[in-house]
Amino acid sequence: MSLTRRDLLKIGTMAGAAAAVGGAVASPAQEPVPTPLRDAVGMLYDSTKCIGCKSCVVACADANGLQPDTRVDSLHQAPNDLNSFTKNIIKLYKPKYGESGTFAFVKRQCMHCVDPFCVAACPFHALEKNKVTGVVSWTADKCIGCRYCQLACPYQIPKFDWDAFNAKIVKCEFCKERLAAGKEPACTYVCPPKAVIFGRRDVLLREAHRRIENHPGKYFEDRVYGEKEAGGTQVLYLAAVNFDLLGLPHLSPTEHPSNWLRWQERVLKYFLLPVSIYGVMVAFLKQNFREHEAEVDEEHKKTGLMPQL
Repeated sequence: MSLTRRDLLKIGTMAGAAAAVGGAVASPAQEPVPTPLRDAVGMLYDSTKCIGCKSCVVACADANGLQPDTRVDSLHQAPNDLNSFTKNIIKLYKPKYGESGTFAFVKRQCMHCVDPFCVAACPFHALEKNKVTGVVSWTADKCIGCRYCQLACPYQIPKFDWDAFNAKIVKCEFCKERLAAGKEPACTYVCPPKAVIFGRRDVLLREAHRRIENHPGKYFEDRVYGEKEAGGTQVLYLAAVNFDLLGLPHLSPTEHPSNWLRWQERVLKYFLLPVSIYGVMVAFLKQNFREHEAEVDEEHKKTGLMPQL
């Protein structure tokens, strides 16, 4: 079984904790599964309602002042994935040739975890979770560009502007300026079939279960993705196909950062970030930059309007 990036983070962090206490063997703190904030907001995306129009992608870019991504297709805003120009994307799953199954769209953006991996991993609290709404946002002045958050995120969400040494993090923040003005996020506001809706997380969760109850057999395993995964997320999904096929990883309810990433904060308080963590980070950054260059080259060669999983 191969190691994932988060496995490497765990190893580095645990090694750092051991180094900080003079080589003692460290075990992760066993903390309770986190619970959503009372007024946590969220999104419910129903893949069965999505028509793949990508209105949400255009509206997101406009609301957040992002440059349209026309690098793949000079005539259309058609990003292949989340990137430094794109906080929200619609992807298409379709069965391979000869396989049975159905097509399905999926909307990808920051999941705004109940216990965010990126927040726990950030050494200087550049990523923080709002104590009322639960929205995970980024503060440029606190960021050192270490990209540690990207290593930690199991959903592979944070993206960076690689043109700057201190890279700008690009991720969904639920259109925080619109929220502050009493408006809903741009993507939910413009969606024609209301495949994605905005509201309080607890209300959306009840709505998701109501749909499952009213339409037996329509949804995969009668399950709401994000209800329990990794302690829960504030972006919830309903789909007719296996969530794995949509790029949503299988995570147990206890697979959340409170159980292991908090060691990093304890180590950093004493300025004892160990060589082991630096080694993991440097290797990751080198690999990430090579992947980035390869992706850019590949994007320049590809054509087509709908990225596929």
